[in-house]
Amino acid sequence: MGAEIRESEIKERFLPFEGKMTDEGVPPLVIELFRRYYENLLRGERGLLSKQDIAPLAEADIADMETLDGFTRQGARAIKEAVVIKLNGGLGTSMGLSRPKSLIEVKAGLCFLDIIARQIMSYRERSGVNIPLVLMNSFNTDEDSTQYLERYPALALDDIPLSFRQHKFPKVLKENLSPGHWPSDPECEWNPPGHGDIYPALITSGMLDTLIGKGYTYAFISNSDNLGATMDGALLGYFASGNYPFMMEAADRTNADTKGGHLARLRRTGGLILREIAQCPEQEIDEFQDTHIYRFFNTNNIWVNLVSLKERLEAGIGGFALPMIVNPKRIDPRDDTSPEVYQIETAMGSSISIFENAAAIRVPRTRFSPVKKSQDLLALWSDCYVMTPDSRVVLNPARRFGPLRIDLDEGYYKRIDQLKERFIHGAPSLVDCESLSIKGNVYFGKGIAVKGNVTIANQSMRKAHIPDGTIITKDLLYR
Repeated sequence: MGAEIRESEIKERFLPFEGKMTDEGVPPLVIELFRRYYENLLRGERGLLSKQDIAPLAEADIADMETLDGFTRQGARAIKEAVVIKLNGGLGTSMGLSRPKSLIEVKAGLCFLDIIARQIMSYRERSGVNIPLVLMNSFNTDEDSTQYLERYPALALDDIPLSFRQHKFPKVLKENLSPGHWPSDPECEWNPPGHGDIYPALITSGMLDTLIGKGYTYAFISNSDNLGATMDGALLGYFASGNYPFMMEAADRTNADTKGGHLARLRRTGGLILREIAQCPEQEIDEFQDTHIYRFFNTNNIWVNLVSLKERLEAGIGGFALPMIVNPKRIDPRDDTSPEVYQIETAMGSSISIFENAAAIRVPRTRFSPVKKSQDLLALWSDCYVMTPDSRVVLNPARRFGPLRIDLDEGYYKRIDQLKERFIHGAPSLVDCESLSIKGNVYFGKGIAVKGNVTIANQSMRKAHIPDGTIITKDLLYR
């Protein structure tokens, strides 16, 4: 199906989606946005960005957070106009859970939401300002998350709702581009439309008008699973002083970040753009992952001027249609035999190409420590990380190395229940460990310490048990 498709056919093909979304109560503005993406899909577009369209970003093209000390005073003045928004729409499905990912226990018996709530309360105490915390939840996470935060009654402010909801898009059957249908679990027919949905969700929920009406201008937005993303006075001061409409925190790419979206410049306009791996042509994947060519990746820590956002949206939602990301999936992620579908999504950071005068700033790795896999969780459980009195989770000062590199065998450690079973006494001491690789089925006793660079491999079909109190300083092999 190509670009010659008739307008009448587009309208006819879209009618089942329009009816389905209307019946589900999806706002007309969001239906119109989805229609634009679906039309692109019918025309054969897949949201790809080739190296012919973009140029790599040079170090001179981006400011550095380490030079911002002079902006702390401006940040102290602007904090009264600032709000923290956490993207909280994800489930822990990749780690074997069906609950909000933010309810996973990460440190000292606390989950992500516990730590975020305590960070906000601590920041309020230090600054003397009741900075609001707002969650963008999905239809999957809203009820559980809002109920959980009831244990922090002082967190909610009387005049600012604690959360607003993300929308949902219908999944599109790959076979014929019709709406996905899965009667055994109708919820599988829908997908969250990516964190780029934050902009229309802010409008349709009334949250944008509420925040602006209460005098809030600056929003710091980040993922709830990234405990390194905390409010920073110098960054806020730099953002406010520059009168930027949008600013992205970017970090140096390493081999661990090759699948994350990278920053570049559009050759056509010279403006900044974010390219996700799903937008990269297949034949260019190797170059996409080359950290020497594309040096900076999106941490998904975003600063937005809410007044500028409202002005931009009032000019027409069509002009705010973000670059489309088409994710091939199964309609039921738990059933590999279920029909193949396309999930249409957008990325919040891709709006860097929408705003004129948008900025990017280079930040240290400490502002990016998300939990995407079980090895990230194991590192946080261990003494490699400690919690400060103001509830920040940071690398242990006693550590002689940088961030810990862990590689766990997904056949035995992918799901949280598998991880807990094999580390029933908790994580071993990893403060003196530079890297740890575990292959095969290995169970850990209590009081174990791992030091240096260690590989533990169990090549047998039997369980391998590491005894209590073992100090591991070299590779272990079980046959």
